[in-house]
Amino acid sequence: MKKITVNNLKVDEQLYKFINEEVIPGTNINPNNFWDGFDKALHYLSPLNKKLLEKRDQIQKKIDEWHIKNKDDNFNKEEYFNFLKSIEYIVEEKEDFKINTSNVDEEIANIAGPQLVVPVDNARYALNAANARWGSLYDALYGTDATPGDRGKEYNKERGYAVINYVRDFLDQAVPISKAKWHQITKFNIEDNKLILNETNKKYFLENNDQFVGFQGDKNNLKSILLKNNNLHIDIVINPNSPIGKMDIANISDVIIESAISTIVDNEDSVAAVDGEDKIKCYRNWLGLMKGNLTAKMKKNGKEFVRKLKPNRNYISKDGKKLSLHGRALLLNRNVGHLMTNPAIILQDGSEIPEGIMDAFVSTLCAIHDFKNKINSRTGSFYIVKPKMHGPDEVAFTDTIFEKVESVLGLKKNTIKVGIMDEERRTTVNLKECIRKVKERIVFINTGFLDRTGDEMHTSFESGPMIFKGAMKKSTWLNTYEDWNVDIGLSCGFSGKAQIGKGMWAMPDRMADMMSQKISHPESGANCAWVPSPTAAILHATHYHKVDVFQKQDEIKSRKKANLENILKIPKADRPNWSVDDINKELENNAQGILGYVVRWIDQGVGCSKVPDINNIGLMEDRATLRISSQHMANWLHHNICSKDQVMKVMKKMAAIVDKQNSGDKSYTPMAPDFEKSIAFSAACDLVFKGREQPSGYTEPLLHKKRLEKKINH
Repeated sequence: MKKITVNNLKVDEQLYKFINEEVIPGTNINPNNFWDGFDKALHYLSPLNKKLLEKRDQIQKKIDEWHIKNKDDNFNKEEYFNFLKSIEYIVEEKEDFKINTSNVDEEIANIAGPQLVVPVDNARYALNAANARWGSLYDALYGTDATPGDRGKEYNKERGYAVINYVRDFLDQAVPISKAKWHQITKFNIEDNKLILNETNKKYFLENNDQFVGFQGDKNNLKSILLKNNNLHIDIVINPNSPIGKMDIANISDVIIESAISTIVDNEDSVAAVDGEDKIKCYRNWLGLMKGNLTAKMKKNGKEFVRKLKPNRNYISKDGKKLSLHGRALLLNRNVGHLMTNPAIILQDGSEIPEGIMDAFVSTLCAIHDFKNKINSRTGSFYIVKPKMHGPDEVAFTDTIFEKVESVLGLKKNTIKVGIMDEERRTTVNLKECIRKVKERIVFINTGFLDRTGDEMHTSFESGPMIFKGAMKKSTWLNTYEDWNVDIGLSCGFSGKAQIGKGMWAMPDRMADMMSQKISHPESGANCAWVPSPTAAILHATHYHKVDVFQKQDEIKSRKKANLENILKIPKADRPNWSVDDINKELENNAQGILGYVVRWIDQGVGCSKVPDINNIGLMEDRATLRISSQHMANWLHHNICSKDQVMKVMKKMAAIVDKQNSGDKSYTPMAPDFEKSIAFSAACDLVFKGREQPSGYTEPLLHKKRLEKKINH
């Protein structure tokens, strides 16, 4: 990377050009003023960043020493609790308070629904996710296993009718008709601002006509009917000339529902960005989303076309006025955490720029374009989700970063809103105090099983061997953690102001399972939960029609608060007596997931992909899944549950299986049989064999090093 000197910085030439020639024009910001302010802010913030990372290491070292010293004693919960307080791992909880974030978009504050997460480095995926605000319930049901039976190559009428019947039952629940069912209705019209639902010579009305909000077409010749339930819209499309409309007794050709209400556009776990070239690709796509001009060339069924951002949806309200609904998901930007640095910019002391600080400045600079055109936020806010923070001091540092960004870019204080990802144990146990540090800009907290379990294992690494990975979901700490997050959020006044989120459904091909299981997220009081695709968002959206989340939150407020002691219950195995066969199965499952993900990350720069597991079930994998699997294997190695030779044998065996699973990919480079030459195989092994010494058990340092090696040698 060719560098140019800008004040006290050495900046990747292409990044410098991108910021000056593509990002800054149209923002009313003077480029020289930006670089001056950026330079000063960086040299103020970077030493603070470094100190916080040193504190992480110091605390972890003390915890390791405590576990080693107390290993042979009966575990004393009270002593452990007091020890964590003495080293400031647990801070004092102060008086109650309520958040007072202002200028929050309704998608964050008032609408409960699915939340997509999409890698920012893929323009096509990013556009699909932004456009996933609305989707066809018919297509989602017909095209997945959510509807039983064979799809076949030709249209299956029987399956089509099954979908229609499913949707009619859904409408009976979401927008019930007084004294009738949706199956009976044959025609619609509007009289006196009321929706009339006709069955031959009979007229029916909705139980609540307030649910009827608008239409397209003429009152006696409707093209679509717009309904609303739990703040979510349902658009019933009427077209007697379409193939589906012809076979429907009411000529309904489709039912379009509001789906991905918000989308996290991700710079972090789902992206492989290791240098200036990679970061420009990420920032350029985000800039296009903020300007509203991002496009991607597509090819489908042999035809080429250009995908763009969808426009707003226009209707006539029931009282005859113009009604426009936002056509896209509200976009949040997930920056990287405090740990990683990037060689795109070199500071005065020769160190690399902390990547999270670079993300904050550049992503906000791009978002200034949206403040003018309101393509994304209608309130003039910019939403940054900040991952992998450890405790209140690190949250306070994020607040300081955002204050510096606002100052340099001339933005009003608290223009940048923050989402705290509650995925590190020191943040969980201090969640209330973390929220306090950003009470005027917070809009989001969530739980995440994978990273949180990775940190759980790394924090308590020396306490003993961990239980099987599959058993973690039933463990005391995890279930308490899920409730604790909601309890704290509600006690701090999140309801109606901010999002409380739940984690990802990781099996994109198992939609029937998702439909039966993921309703637990809105039932838990979460007003958003992650989904892996636009189709999954459509299906998961039906859960938010069945559950009034804000009513559920009111009910939860009165329950007994989750117990902090249960969160601190370490998921280690008591005197394990596992068979060699069971141990090998667990090792193989972990190794297969690690190798299947890492080989694409290192060789192809793909940060998120559907990886077949050991049973050939496709799982959405990102760095969080990698962290839990590698830490689990490293922990077992450390406690002699398995040997190094045993693990290496498993890694080689599973590498050959992963090669076979990828045999249809022409750009794939096999790892076996020449393991010595495969940088990807080497990276996967390092994650396990060097897992003990990785900061907080994170995978990024090793992945970045090996990916850069691959790029140089490619």
